[in-house]
Amino acid sequence: MTPPSTDSTARLGSGAPVFGAPCWVSLMARDLGAATDFYGAVMGWTFGPVRLGEEFRIARADGVPVAGISALATAYQVAVAWTPYFAVEDADVTVARIRERGATVAVGPVAVYTGRGALAADRDGAVFGIWQGPLVANWEGWRDAALAWTRLHTRDAFDAAIFYGEVLDWGCDRPGCCDVRYEHDEVVLRHGGLVVARLASGAVEAAPDPNLRPHWHTHFTVDDPRARAERARAHGATVLGDGVSPTGPWVRLSDPDGATFTLSSRV
Repeated sequence: MTPPSTDSTARLGSGAPVFGAPCWVSLMARDLGAATDFYGAVMGWTFGPVRLGEEFRIARADGVPVAGISALATAYQVAVAWTPYFAVEDADVTVARIRERGATVAVGPVAVYTGRGALAADRDGAVFGIWQGPLVANWEGWRDAALAWTRLHTRDAFDAAIFYGEVLDWGCDRPGCCDVRYEHDEVVLRHGGLVVARLASGAVEAAPDPNLRPHWHTHFTVDDPRARAERARAHGATVLGDGVSPTGPWVRLSDPDGATFTLSSRV
């Protein structure tokens, strides 16, 4: 990772603080080489090592950092999955808030080179991460490029928005926070006027299919989702579903290791 500063607060390129917003997405895989081979072939990403160690790689699209991949699923005994990380000002305070509200902290906070992070699950079981410290990439560039974004599929989007709002300081009056609104049957999270996450109701906690249970789901924006999905299938992915949203076509996939993600046109 190549952080823009050594300050303990996540910051935008302008130097203004940012908190509560998704600041990164990361795949915990079992086999780093197989994962980078798959996403390199399907997404056209290039990968470079980072100072976090040999188990980590940063994916770039046309030179812009998109996401991280690590071979830590086995070490942390967690499912192979794409996980969003949210910028926080104090990891210890945030972890305390998570526990106070009946949710679970699985890992951390732990110090990881440039900052401190933790993995948690909300009250409905959706896994997410928090990160205190310099960001992986220039956050404004990552947000504005919208190469990756995240949607929470949950039992009740309003209830989830209250939980995350209290934990991550959404909708407060301090500079750098996120705005939360209900739009078109979803709770929409914005920062600086741009959509950074969506929360949708309808997931079933006890569903036998994990894809129907509450979870954060990562979307990658591409020019032609269906053509890219065919390429993914040729490299061992499974197509789980497809459709058309108001912003264009989308295809939901499972990579060869079982991590699910969606290719979509826009946020």
